[in-house]
Amino acid sequence: MDDQNKNLILASVLSFVVIIVWFVLFPPPEPIQTEEQNIEQTQTQNLPAQDIQENVTLPSDLSDNKDVPSIEIETDRVVGSISLEGGRIDNLSLKDYRVALDETAEIVTLLKPSSIPHAFYAAYGWAALAGLDSKSVPNPDTIWSVSGNPKLTPKDPVTIYWDNQNGLLFSRTISIDENYLFTIDQTVTNKSGSEVQLRPYGLLRRHGEPLGLKNFFILHEGLVRMSDGTLAEDSYDDLRDYSYSDREAAYADRIEVENSGWIGFTDHFWMATLIPEQNNRFRSTAKYYDKSDIFQAETVFSPQTVGTGQSASVTSYLFAGAKEWEAIRNYERTGVDGFLDSIDWGWFFFLTKPIFAALHYLNKFIGNTGWAIIGLTLLIKTLLLPLAYKSYVSMAKMKELQPEMEKIKERTGGDRQKLQAEMMELYKKEKVNPAAGCLPILLQIPIFFALYKVIFVTLELRHAPWIGWIKDLSAPDPSTILNLFGLLPWANPFPPESLLFIFSLGILPILLGISMWLQQKLNPAPTDATQAMIFAWMPWVFMFMLGTFASGLIIYWIANNMITFAQQYMIMRSQGYKPDVFGNIKASFKRKKT
Repeated sequence: MDDQNKNLILASVLSFVVIIVWFVLFPPPEPIQTEEQNIEQTQTQNLPAQDIQENVTLPSDLSDNKDVPSIEIETDRVVGSISLEGGRIDNLSLKDYRVALDETAEIVTLLKPSSIPHAFYAAYGWAALAGLDSKSVPNPDTIWSVSGNPKLTPKDPVTIYWDNQNGLLFSRTISIDENYLFTIDQTVTNKSGSEVQLRPYGLLRRHGEPLGLKNFFILHEGLVRMSDGTLAEDSYDDLRDYSYSDREAAYADRIEVENSGWIGFTDHFWMATLIPEQNNRFRSTAKYYDKSDIFQAETVFSPQTVGTGQSASVTSYLFAGAKEWEAIRNYERTGVDGFLDSIDWGWFFFLTKPIFAALHYLNKFIGNTGWAIIGLTLLIKTLLLPLAYKSYVSMAKMKELQPEMEKIKERTGGDRQKLQAEMMELYKKEKVNPAAGCLPILLQIPIFFALYKVIFVTLELRHAPWIGWIKDLSAPDPSTILNLFGLLPWANPFPPESLLFIFSLGILPILLGISMWLQQKLNPAPTDATQAMIFAWMPWVFMFMLGTFASGLIIYWIANNMITFAQQYMIMRSQGYKPDVFGNIKASFKRKKT
């Protein structure tokens, strides 16, 4: 077996092993009561609270009276409402996204009131500290009043207020931008005749795990937060480690943030995040209440001392919407530190970030994500061309050296040490690197994984069409040999998560297998029968193994194979060797017949 074939087999086996490992690792988706007690009691009247000085806890369901009016939220991108009971932002849907490809499908709902299953909402308030009790501040049963405009739009903020009838007037002004960012300005005015102390806070509360939780190893879903430049991600199972009984005091996972940060819950494509004003101290806290199955994220601000005749205010923000790269990047650029890392870029973030940025701009220029993926493949192959050229030239030189290498083998006999020394001397003399043939494929492995992460995680490929039957590049090819690729009137009976799905291959996986097989035909089949068998089976093994991958990733791999074929063909011709592709194909069929 010559060294060229050794390199090809090694590269192929490495790729095969990586895919196997990938499937194994990433299978398809299948108690002192002090200040905090006062925050607890502002949000619930039937359960005890915890220590706000160390911790902020707001357990139990918030009440939800359907008879209480609400403030409508309406922008070009979202629709929802703010309940005047408790002043919670508890109803928000995303106009641009539907739960399924069907145009009649419902739009995606992100925030839900506590009266329905899987509730998810944002609440704000003030904890009563020195000189006050919990009845002096708004609680979840408090009915707020509207001042002026009764509808929240990007041009028209809304203000709600509540008078405690003992000299404290609370007001909250809420505004929203053109995308997904709410601004919440909380103010308290003291006319009680004595100094008071309060502590403002904001919280996100999620009742149980979200519907459609994927629990897929490659994807983070759960708590995400930035604390002075340090990113932390906790799954819902991780959050249960911070659990404690609703009726027992305990500490949660809290971080004292000195300058900047944010905290919230992220789903696959959607997110809600509390964002304090940057360059201000706050406490970032994560909790889980086991009895009521509630996950909670909190931002607690510094205590405010308000003298009589004075006011105190605090401004914070709420991101509630789709994890769109461009929108999140713009928020980061306007001051939300590290906000782009709320998207799960994974271990290969140094590749996934630039790869996605390139794909994003190509998509904006071309206007179709599928063609943008092909354009991205061409760009990557162009950047790697110098390395590929050097590799292919080295492989061609290795082929030229075969006669000399055979002479060395005969001359050294069974002396492996002498054989290796003379081989290395020959490589050095001829300036040939025997491992160069593997390098381009080895580089493709992290690029492949990074692109897989980009295609699976980022929102921009969700429900993105390419051509014809490919309506969602983030999903497997929906065509199948079981219905003659759409000619017969029934769909694929096996879901993508089923192992049987690989036996109902679509058009793209089949084209992938063909492209790999065609690429092999640039060189004659190995003379060794075992090698020839491995090479003959490998394209079809990959075809079945990758059949359940996202269509966008298969498009990348097909384009990569075809561009590699063209590059290798031209480089081999430039080195004086003309690949006999059709001759190699004929030879492979003759060999099968014999």
